[in-house]
Amino acid sequence: MSDQKFDVIFIGAGPAGYVGAIRAAQLGLKVACIDAFTGKDGKQALGGTCLNVGCIPSKALLDSSKQFYNIAHNLPVHGITVDGAKVDLTTFIGRKDKIVKQFTGGIGQLFKANKVTAFYGKGKLLKGNQVEITANDGSKQTIGATNVVLASGSVPIELPFAKFDGKHIVDNAGALDFTEVPKRLGVIGAGVIGLELGSVWRRLGAEVTVLEAMPEFLGAADADIAKIAFKEFTKLGLDIKMGAKLSKAEVKKDGVHLVYADKDGEQSLVVDKLLVAVGRRAYTDGLLADDTGVKLDERGRIVVDEHNHTGVDGVWAIGDAVRGPMLAHKGSEEGVAVAEWIAGKAGHVNFDTIPWVIYTEPEIAWAGKTEKQLKEEGVPYKVGTFPFAAIGRAVAMNEAFGQVKMLAHAETDRILGVHMVGPGVSELIAECVVAMEFKGSSEDLARIVHAHPTLSEAVHEAALSVDKRAIHKGN
Repeated sequence: MSDQKFDVIFIGAGPAGYVGAIRAAQLGLKVACIDAFTGKDGKQALGGTCLNVGCIPSKALLDSSKQFYNIAHNLPVHGITVDGAKVDLTTFIGRKDKIVKQFTGGIGQLFKANKVTAFYGKGKLLKGNQVEITANDGSKQTIGATNVVLASGSVPIELPFAKFDGKHIVDNAGALDFTEVPKRLGVIGAGVIGLELGSVWRRLGAEVTVLEAMPEFLGAADADIAKIAFKEFTKLGLDIKMGAKLSKAEVKKDGVHLVYADKDGEQSLVVDKLLVAVGRRAYTDGLLADDTGVKLDERGRIVVDEHNHTGVDGVWAIGDAVRGPMLAHKGSEEGVAVAEWIAGKAGHVNFDTIPWVIYTEPEIAWAGKTEKQLKEEGVPYKVGTFPFAAIGRAVAMNEAFGQVKMLAHAETDRILGVHMVGPGVSELIAECVVAMEFKGSSEDLARIVHAHPTLSEAVHEAALSVDKRAIHKGN
């Protein structure tokens, strides 16, 4: 029998688990949240992968590296010259660590304020909605609840011929903590993690080679947006090789020796550090006792219905461990929805309007369908585009690259997808998500007054362009 009884237990304190726990507590439920992540100081660090070694620290490094890059590449055009700029990596990495600690501590304070009980250890679901907690010292305790929410997250996929050693061959966490700028950095995978962290170290001076096995760059994004982004990354100095399949990675005295194949046959490359960023998998290792009845799919994800219920009474699952995009905000909204369903309220997550963002330079963002998807589905559509080169604010910022592309239904004008690459698009996409959530049309956005001069005018003009009435470009 359990030592303590709760209304709901969340296993995992990442963006899905901790947000769901707080919302459940707001609804008057007695809540526990279990997590085993250990910070650099050896203490429990709430927030999961996203906060500790993912979303937040990577954005801190992206911003710091952008500041350094701007000194040499963007400030001179403003008439500002800085001589002898250099990077102190101890401070560079230390700033990132300070931000992480600030926010992990902040979650702890939110737990206290909302009376969420935090447990430090690895949680395992037992039959009958009991949860066994194994602390780092091996000691165990069992707690129980009417409802258990599995929010165990995901972990990097490891290649059998390029196993992580934490020094020469690293995952995303390792690439956040290099003690010096590598002269030659190899990146396996031209996805979000590979492009973001590759950009960080390229801006600081590393020679970065990205090997991507797929023939298409950013296949999940709109093809036009991906093409523009590829061109800008090439300008930055990222050497992105498409259709390059790695087969061997061997650590030697002079670096990591890579063997890969492309359209021209077998190739070789030597790098000082290798970041393997080929994707992530649901983390369910040791999460479930054999008799819980919870099922996993062929990809190791927890099987759930449209309400994130596992089919086992009182057991739910959310975030990276279930179907759908592995995005922090998707997991958070599922956490809120499940908390509300448990409390007898109407939870809601609309998968059709979840925004995607890549925080590179330039940023990439999109929501809804791509043009390719609409063609495949036989949906009639019309297209509007507008370049940031014609936006006064973007030109004044010296960031006049990229465009906004809007797709609307050819008959109803309902917005079906919006795709962007350019300055600040991680923020601009929100306006489009709101319009799509309320089933808005391109005409709606076209008739809304946008402040001048702002970057958001690119959205306004793209909406006008859908019906060939953009003002500041030819139609």
